[in-house]
Amino acid sequence: MIKHELIDKLKSSGVLKSFSIEQALLEIDRSDFVLPENRGDPYADAALSIGYGQTISQPFTVVFMLELLDVKQGNKILDVGTGSGWQASLVAFMSGENGHTYTVEIIPQLSAYAKENVSKYPLITDNLSFYEGNARPGLPDVSKELGGFDRIIAAAEVREVPEAWKEQLKVGGIMVFPKDNGIYRMVRNSETDFDSLFFPGFAFVPFVED
Repeated sequence: MIKHELIDKLKSSGVLKSFSIEQALLEIDRSDFVLPENRGDPYADAALSIGYGQTISQPFTVVFMLELLDVKQGNKILDVGTGSGWQASLVAFMSGENGHTYTVEIIPQLSAYAKENVSKYPLITDNLSFYEGNARPGLPDVSKELGGFDRIIAAAEVREVPEAWKEQLKVGGIMVFPKDNGIYRMVRNSETDFDSLFFPGFAFVPFVED
């Protein structure tokens, strides 16, 4: 399958609706984020191993989550679970030159792999900051400096959404994360009030904390 075929498939399935996501998929090539042994079919609509028990997510799932995330130009985004760096790169591209994505990965080798992959895209390297460590506490110092994140997206299944993530999400902000074999979209309406929608039927690798 080639890149345009994958995009056409995602559009015909009804999951890909937004022009901004389509543009990101065209510009940020998944083939630059898969292991050499998977470069024969980097546009397969399937999760692919990137080692260390982790995967680059299925394109259908990534697009589904990005549609829920509704990234806007200028958004400041926390990306949990850098992995290959593909999803972080997509949201960094979508948030534009005034946006910024802060991505956290607990496995140092994957963080290094992601940096290498992202370095192929000078357009977004200034809009993407890498952090290594446990993402459960979020990035409190960054959040404080920004006045909270506009968007938070996680790529691994949590048992419970960390309170720190909820605290670091701006009022009006959107958080998308896997839990309970599905995907949640949470919107912060006020300091204390959150709305949640749940979409069942998705499988993710578990959130790693140590």
